[in-house]
Amino acid sequence: MREPRRAWSRTAKRVATKAFVKGVPDARIHMFEMGSPSKKSQFDVQIDLVAQEKVQIRDNALESARVSANKLFEKKILPENYFFKVRVYPHQCLREHTMATGAGADRISSGMRLSFGKPSGRAAVVTDGQAVMTVYTTKKFREDGWKGLERAAKKMPGRSIIVEKKK
Repeated sequence: MREPRRAWSRTAKRVATKAFVKGVPDARIHMFEMGSPSKKSQFDVQIDLVAQEKVQIRDNALESARVSANKLFEKKILPENYFFKVRVYPHQCLREHTMATGAGADRISSGMRLSFGKPSGRAAVVTDGQAVMTVYTTKKFREDGWKGLERAAKKMPGRSIIVEKKK
């Protein structure tokens, strides 16, 4: 399997002329903390979703996993009884080299010459052993925390495990 490596892509926020990649789309994930962050110190159980291999997780997969897990937490645990945090950010710019197809496309396209590609999305590069998502809750809602992170794991690529830490 090919290891994902740091791509030669740079986006600059302040000085737009220093950006190598023009027109990088915004990340589709917007919320990183849900529940009640002020009560984080009161919760006695921490459950992490940990990646078991180095993988790129697209921003729409992160958003889908976040929504499915948080929906279960809001229903079963209630927002005042948990704190849920997405711990990775999609910095990596994904590019796609679109090829011309159809009749006479060979005269128009230049094959793979200068194939830098156009930005098509974003992804978070996750190493093995890195926590992707974390939920803090009480012992009473421990099982629901596990179920929510299991749902989130099914939405993301790669193998992952759920690790529980007690304070």
